Amino acid sequence: MKAGVYVCHCGNNISDTVDIGELIDFARGLEGVSVVRDHLFMCSEMAWEMIRRDIVNGLVDRVVIAACTPKNHEKFFRSALEAAGLSKYMLEIANIREQCSWPHKSEKKYATEKAKLLVRSAVSKAALLEPLEDITFSIEKSVLVIGGGIGGITASLDLGNMGYRVYLVEKEPSVGGKLTKFDKIFPLNDCASCVVSPMMAEVATHPLIELITYAEIEDVEGSFGNFRVRVRKKQTYVDWDKCIGCGACTTVCPSKARVPDEFNEGLGWRTAMYIPSPHAVPRKAVHDPNVCVNCGKKTFGTKRFLRNGKEYLTPCEKACPTGAINRSIRWDPEGEIIELDIGAIIVAVGYQVMDKEVFKEYAPHSPNVITALQFERILSPTGPTEGRILKPSDMQKPNAISFISCVGSRDARYHTYCSKVCCLYMLKQARLVKEKNPEINVYIHMIDVRAPGKDLEEYYVQTRQLGINIIRGKVGGIEVLPDGKLRILGFDADIGTPVEVEVDLVVLATAIELPEDARKLARKLGINIDSSGFLKEDHPKLRTVESSLDGIFIAGCCQGPKDVSETIAQAKAAATAVAALMAGDKVRVEPYIAEVSNELCGGCGICISLCPYNALEMAEGSDETEKRVVKRDVRTCKGCGICVSSCPSGAISLSGYDDDQISAQIGAMLGVMAVRV
Repeated sequence: MKAGVYVCHCGNNISDTVDIGELIDFARGLEGVSVVRDHLFMCSEMAWEMIRRDIVNGLVDRVVIAACTPKNHEKFFRSALEAAGLSKYMLEIANIREQCSWPHKSEKKYATEKAKLLVRSAVSKAALLEPLEDITFSIEKSVLVIGGGIGGITASLDLGNMGYRVYLVEKEPSVGGKLTKFDKIFPLNDCASCVVSPMMAEVATHPLIELITYAEIEDVEGSFGNFRVRVRKKQTYVDWDKCIGCGACTTVCPSKARVPDEFNEGLGWRTAMYIPSPHAVPRKAVHDPNVCVNCGKKTFGTKRFLRNGKEYLTPCEKACPTGAINRSIRWDPEGEIIELDIGAIIVAVGYQVMDKEVFKEYAPHSPNVITALQFERILSPTGPTEGRILKPSDMQKPNAISFISCVGSRDARYHTYCSKVCCLYMLKQARLVKEKNPEINVYIHMIDVRAPGKDLEEYYVQTRQLGINIIRGKVGGIEVLPDGKLRILGFDADIGTPVEVEVDLVVLATAIELPEDARKLARKLGINIDSSGFLKEDHPKLRTVESSLDGIFIAGCCQGPKDVSETIAQAKAAATAVAALMAGDKVRVEPYIAEVSNELCGGCGICISLCPYNALEMAEGSDETEKRVVKRDVRTCKGCGICVSSCPSGAISLSGYDDDQISAQIGAMLGVMAVRV
């Protein structure tokens, strides 16, 4: 063995805590080590070339990198080995930054000793490394995009324009997401509908994009290149092939069959027959069986005949000019199952805002305390007030409005993170109020103003010049006065005293968070949730749109709060990442997979129950006397090793991490520890 040990200073991240010179001297004395070098930044092009040159010159036949976590730059170092003609799997990384330097900053002596232990352990394992071959599979040239908001639409259009077949699944009856509810978008205050509506029409008519709306993901199997997805399409009594979206059925549906309108955030009403929004794509009528009152006592799945022998038709059935409504069909809550073969998946399921009812101190029972998303509907010309600024309680114009920021955000009781867009959309809404009704007094209660990004600070300055009162400080509560007015009990940090403001309408900037159904979807897909409750990316800097699972990508607010431009940028990045991986006819995956010995397997099934990727299943023997064994799906296995550690008969091993290699690592660590004692 001729091992090369390459020690990184990581600027001063490592060298400030670990004595690099002492570590180099130690590495030179290890058996089998032929070359020891250090570099200020081992992840630089010069260091890459240094490693490649040593291999080409025959100085090393395996490489040990003492640097940061393999998660950061393992692929980079492997590329140096491949460029020199050496198997990329003849590489071992000793993590002396996250596991050594960072946690021991005040203990340089012990940090250096621990670094020696880690390097010796890595060298011992490297001595037993063997060249491995990547596994190749054919790849399905189609993409599933989950979520039909601006992020999902953007990703779908980009992929469709690149020539990929795209299935866009949206749980609501129409695509467009929450952007269809907005009036204007900062910083240009341009029309939100003018941005999203053309894209909705384009995605619906694109020849390579199939819209599957009013549907949800049932389950997902397989792995990158070969996912098998089952989609449950919800049942509707409206035949969408016949429906022309005229809305005649919605006008005859009785008023007693109504619920708060989701599109208007509960500020209006919709009936059992409804069209989701004025912008709906596809523009089709939807029937809500939970709201329907069964006109004429005609229940679902039955036919009723009059005395003259004619079939009784409900008002909606009569009104439909194309005969698209048929209530005699039996109700099937399971709907229709659609099976898709998919190569890659993009998750762009968006966000929800916290409900005002959570915040009892802000008088949520008052109809004049609303969320910012509800106020968007009031400002919109397609909203319940047709764009007129009116109080929900009496439909009268308010004399004063207060906006309250960080409601649920930056709060240890709820979410400690900043929801990022609240400051700007409050400024936008306040600006729109002043532009429409300059006589209305406007107050904004903020902890501080956060306006990072192109043109956003200028937007803040221009908005403040309109005469908006910005009070820096937290709001403690809201009192409802006898005359219906609302008293804001706040604090002004600039003058250091409590303040009270009486207004007619309060707008709460409630926190952005991941919807519960998105959490359920994440569990089905196997995607991790981060500490803030959003879908977790594989790396916060290097792999911002990739999940920890190959072939599954994330984009938009489901990954964390962001504005429209950031969502679009991330969706485009996800589409590009998918296209790059699917460019070839084959997909290459690492050979770190579980190997099951049929001779040793007793068929207990413990490994099957523990496998997080569903990569293992029971294989029946050819007859009743033959022992059952476990077989693994090499496409799905991610080499996590849980099955190896759980197998009571030792029947499972992991390629690249065999018993001898692990034993060598442990033995090397114990040896160093013994020397220290």
